[in-house]
Amino acid sequence: MPFKKLHPHLLDCLERLEIDTPTPFQKSSIPVIKSGANAFCFAEKGSGKTMALILTTLQKLKCEEVGDAPRAVVMVENKEKALELEEAFLEYTKYTSLRVYASYEQLHIDVQKSEIYMGIDILITTPKTLNNLFLTNGVSISELKIISVDDAEFLMNKKETTFLIAIGASIKKCQYVIYSTKTHPQLKRLEEHFMEHSRTIKA
Repeated sequence: MPFKKLHPHLLDCLERLEIDTPTPFQKSSIPVIKSGANAFCFAEKGSGKTMALILTTLQKLKCEEVGDAPRAVVMVENKEKALELEEAFLEYTKYTSLRVYASYEQLHIDVQKSEIYMGIDILITTPKTLNNLFLTNGVSISELKIISVDDAEFLMNKKETTFLIAIGASIKKCQYVIYSTKTHPQLKRLEEHFMEHSRTIKA
């Protein structure tokens, strides 16, 4: 059972939330993601993709704050998704020093830049917003360890994929994990840029 090999804080969280058994998707995906491999994760809604994303992200960061620049980025479709995922992350980071921050287009870019400057560990944002922050020196990507995309169906929009590819081209070394219900041609584009030798997990 993959849960037993997680960081002690995460095991405490799962116990507090009365979650003791991984879903089939979590059982197959968590060990692969923990290994550091780039991964495409395909599973239906309700299979536990978001929880797997949260657990593996926090595991990667060892459940502790380090420095000021984000070490994990999670990309989502829009403001609603960003705020929803931020709330989910906060449930698991409640008793840690980790700093989670959600940014989106509707929030003024200068406000985002000043708040990010104060120091964050996990940035939840959209590809377009991250690209804008990057182009205006509003965020450092030098310390990134993992980039995940939650519910990646929105990447069927070619422009969103292009933003993601542009960001990826500026990152030297990072793990990428894409979560989706199904594959589509725009996801295939990612293989040509930074998802080569990736693992595919289906559940």
